[in-house]
Amino acid sequence: MINIVLYQPEIPQNTGNIMRTCLGGEAKLHLIKPLGFSLNDKYLKRSGLDYFKEIDYELYENYDEFCSKNKGTFYFITRYGKKLPTSFSYVSKENIYFIFGSESRGVPKNILQENINNCIRIPITTKIRTLNLSNCVSIMIYEALRQQDYEGLSLVEPFKGSDYLER
Repeated sequence: MINIVLYQPEIPQNTGNIMRTCLGGEAKLHLIKPLGFSLNDKYLKRSGLDYFKEIDYELYENYDEFCSKNKGTFYFITRYGKKLPTSFSYVSKENIYFIFGSESRGVPKNILQENINNCIRIPITTKIRTLNLSNCVSIMIYEALRQQDYEGLSLVEPFKGSDYLER
């Protein structure tokens, strides 16, 4: 199972977009407090659209609580990582966790140092520091799903039908 972990997210619109991506990719979302918004926030719900009630998510008081309740392989997505998203295989059936830090501070340095072999950098030009958090989550979910051959996902458009373009 793919798990997305947001360490102290600050921007409700990002988290709402991430919730929608998690639902579309069948990933579970883990939120580590403090959050920079309320889960009742209108911006969060607007970004997640009408799927908000279907999101599989769990809330934690802190990083230690998250670690004590979850087992699997933890990957830390950070601009300081030295490995590419393609450096790892996400095909195993064990739980994999992609951990993302807050928009302004990232994951604390001490946590990254303790997990340096699993720190991933999404390559970008030298013209910017980082990509948007919700974009980074999408990249990682879909790299894992690509490696898993999109198992369990619909390969046809479910609402207008697979022959929509032919009609």
